[in-house]
Amino acid sequence: MSRIGKKPIDIPKGVDITVDGNAIQVKGPKGQLNWRYPEKLKVLLSEGKVLVKRSGDLKQDRSLHGLTRSLVSNMVTGVSQGYERVLEILGVGYRAQVQGNKIIFTLGYSHPIEYQLPEGVSAAVDQRQTTLTLKGIDKQQIGQIAANIRALRPPDIYKGKGVRYAGQRIKLKVGKAGKK
Repeated sequence: MSRIGKKPIDIPKGVDITVDGNAIQVKGPKGQLNWRYPEKLKVLLSEGKVLVKRSGDLKQDRSLHGLTRSLVSNMVTGVSQGYERVLEILGVGYRAQVQGNKIIFTLGYSHPIEYQLPEGVSAAVDQRQTTLTLKGIDKQQIGQIAANIRALRPPDIYKGKGVRYAGQRIKLKVGKAGKK
């Protein structure tokens, strides 16, 4: 039995969940999320908790059980608290600016790079323009946008310059002069 799949999900105040067929809709103070879960599973609502049950004991059913429970839990957390991802920009002259729903990056290329944010995602930059904070209600979407932005200029393995996740540690390689 899946340990994660068995755990019930507590529904916080202000969050409304409706299950229709194999579709789940979660509404909260931050927004609304919809998802169609696999037909082999059942999502049940009871006394302020959400339970995910599976019909069979095949390997795929067991793996989908835990996955479905995690995704529903992420939806509940997203509409109640939201998600945040912080990126750091390191390098001389590297910076980011937010203009409406667009982020303009200066990352050492011969031209600035414009990144269009999708609806439901907001970005903020600190005073020094080197820390970018992404906020939204969909955990997967925030993570994908952060990965796309990081891919614009991944951290250099020799100097450490580039866009990295906050707290990410890069093991720097020794250059030619360091070899003996």
